[in-house]
Order: sequence, then C-alpha cells, then structure tokens
Amino acid sequence: MRLIIESQFLAPVIAYKKSIQITNIEFELYDTYRKMSFRNRCVIIGSNGPITLSVPLEEGREQKLPLREVRIANRQPWQSQHWKTILSCYNRSPWFEFYRHGLEELYSRPFEFLVDWNLACWEWMDLQLGSRMTTQVTDRYLPHYDQSEYIDWRNRLMPRSIQQDFPDPVRYRQVFEDRTGFIPHCSIIDLLFCEGKNAINLLTQP
Repeated sequence: MRLIIESQFLAPVIAYKKSIQITNIEFELYDTYRKMSFRNRCVIIGSNGPITLSVPLEEGREQKLPLREVRIANRQPWQSQHWKTILSCYNRSPWFEFYRHGLEELYSRPFEFLVDWNLACWEWMDLQLGSRMTTQVTDRYLPHYDQSEYIDWRNRLMPRSIQQDFPDPVRYRQVFEDRTGFIPHCSIIDLLFCEGKNAINLLTQP
C-alpha cells in the first residue's frame, strides 16, 4: 500500500504516525492550494498554549495555484521569526539541544517554493526519527486512486477538525503540560524535542 497526502509544513504528529505505518509515501503536488490547512502552517506549544507558525505566501492565501507553483513571500523575515519562537518554546525541552543545530541550519537555507521547504522539512525529520520511509511526488493530479493500492489522506488533516477526526492522539509529556494540559496534534517537532529518540517508539505503537 501507498499513502498519498499533500505536503505539509512540519506536519502534525498523526501524519507521521500514519506515514510510518505505511512506509511508502507519495506527496500530492498538483492539487489546488487550500487555505486554512497544514500546507503552510504548523502548531507548536508555548507557555500560554498553542502557537501557529505560518509561512507567508506570494499572492496570499486566497490563490488557486497548484501547490507546486506556490511561492514563499521571502520579503518577510519569516525564518528568523519562526526560529526565535521555536527557541522560546523549546529551549527548556529535554532534547532541544540535541536537534537544534540541524533545524537551525534548515531554517538558514533559502527556499523559493513552499513544496521545496515542506519536503526539506520532511526529509530532515525522517532522518531524525530514523523512520526510513520511501517517498516520491505525484506527476499529475488524479481525483481518485485505486483503493487496493493507495490510502488517500489528501485534505484529511485540517486544523479546524483534526481533534474531532482523530480523538486518540499520540500521548507524551509536553514542556508546558503542567500549565496548559496536554495539547494534541501539534507539529512533529513538539514530539521530537520532548521525546527525542523515543519518538519513533511512540509513533509505531498501535
């Protein structure tokens, strides 16, 4: 079987859990960009609760281009802003120092297209997790796939409905859980910085 899913920015934990179960991933690059999705946003946790990091886009979020053509608005210092927020949220997490230099280096690289950034983040995270997934990208848009060969998760994970659609999240100890309670379905970096090498074990649990 193969999982087909849109490319997402430091995707939610549940996306990695499903991907690791399937191991063969195909990223949809030809669907139309959709606002209010994880394509250009991720959720991390600060001392006061969830924080959304958004990658700014040329032509804004109302555009109807294929995802592979969506450009990042690099006139805005989004990378340095994101990194400062990540530092503030995770500098006290158990595994941040172990992974910070690799993520900081990723944040220092220039990217023109959103999909290139998303795929670079996925590749980096796959390496840190040691999950060894096989990935490829679509070469055209197909509205439907053979269900005997594909599991279609395109637009399955949406910020507004993810908690209702997936009521049993991966549980782990978060940095500010004593203040905020456990907050499910955060970006995969939250799990990585909190659990380190144990993250892969949590993701592979039934």
